[in-house]
Amino acid sequence: MRRVGAALRGEGLTARAMRGSTWTVLGYGNSQFLRLLSNLVLTRILFPEAFGLMALVQVFMMGLAMFSDLGVSPAIMSSKRGDERDFLNTAWTIQVLRGVALWLVACGLALPLAGFYGDPKLAQLIPVAALSLVIIGFNPTRLDTANRHLLLGRVTGIELASQIIGIVSAVFLAWMYQSVWALVFSGIISAAAHLSFSFLLLPGEANRFRWEKTAADELIHFGKWIFLSTVAGFLYSQGDRVVLGKFLTLEQLGIYNIGFFLASFPLLLGSAMVRKIMIPLYRERPPGQSAENFRKLRKLRFGLSGILVTLVVALACFGNLLITWLYDPRYSGAGAIVVVIACVQILPIITVTYDQAALAAGDSRRFFVLAASRAALMMAGLLIGAQYAGLFGALIGQGVAMVLIYPVTAWLARRLGAWDPLHDVVFALLGLIGAGLACWLNLEVLRLFIAF
Repeated sequence: MRRVGAALRGEGLTARAMRGSTWTVLGYGNSQFLRLLSNLVLTRILFPEAFGLMALVQVFMMGLAMFSDLGVSPAIMSSKRGDERDFLNTAWTIQVLRGVALWLVACGLALPLAGFYGDPKLAQLIPVAALSLVIIGFNPTRLDTANRHLLLGRVTGIELASQIIGIVSAVFLAWMYQSVWALVFSGIISAAAHLSFSFLLLPGEANRFRWEKTAADELIHFGKWIFLSTVAGFLYSQGDRVVLGKFLTLEQLGIYNIGFFLASFPLLLGSAMVRKIMIPLYRERPPGQSAENFRKLRKLRFGLSGILVTLVVALACFGNLLITWLYDPRYSGAGAIVVVIACVQILPIITVTYDQAALAAGDSRRFFVLAASRAALMMAGLLIGAQYAGLFGALIGQGVAMVLIYPVTAWLARRLGAWDPLHDVVFALLGLIGAGLACWLNLEVLRLFIAF
């Protein structure tokens, strides 16, 4: 314990990585607990259709953000100029301009989307919800600087505080007005709180509008592949809502969203840790540079995968019971969805630690190849599965896509010296056993789900 305490108090890379991992786990765990708590309260105040409608709004918002992402945050974290004032101010200027542009695009697309999904409410909800993108554009680059140097304690506190404010406002507005507008306005309030706390509580100079051509060229050159990668990333991570929004009713989509929220917790936790921890580690200790670096990253990878695979298998086994205990009968259909999605996500959890190796090395082109392959296979699996077997077919299609994506992931990791076949085989076998156990425990629930 003394050695652990001394390591955590140090200023070296390992100490900062350990502290960063701790803060990330605590922050993400608390964040998801708060989301679950608010979810339980709001599902008793609002109706399932409200969550289906908000899922479509959020998918569109996510699509706007990802379709215009120039990779400013990864660029600051990986660039040699990531601490220079002119570079940071130029990056901030790009963010602000992007936020305003996104709101204008949202206003222009709101009416066509309302017609596509057949719900006129979207024409009003989308422009208002998109105001949060303008607010987020003004977030200071001090957030990225803190992530760059693994100083995540205060950042985690800001994220949790702004989330709590958003949740309290959502519950209050939902109780007052019984409307989906409560979810829209609470998102704006949360974004404004995050911006205010970031300016007030993070150290560093305030950002100013600045356009240094050299910095802009570097950001845009790095970001062109990030832009294409995030377009593909949107289809990979949000494609299920895009496709299922056309095949399911709003009530069914709302129930699916509840199930997805619970089942995806381990994968989203792993992704958050990889984004915040692995880029600095890959940048400062490239695994292909020495056997010592590879060995240290293997230890970290085994520990992280062990935790995440245990969590996702537990959700696969007991997800149906969790839904029964936590939610009222209107959401009982989410139980089988939790079981299937948790099983499907075992393989991407095993490979999640490879994702950021290319960005840390400044190789955004190969990262795009991985992202594009994922998107193409995922959308194909979703569309074919949904067409022939409805919701269950779409979920199975996702599982098949995950398997087919692995060779591309291994190719990228191998090129960067990060591929660890021993790790992958061990956890693939454990995950397969866990998925089999989950299916056996929930056999009757899955039979009903397939028949439905």
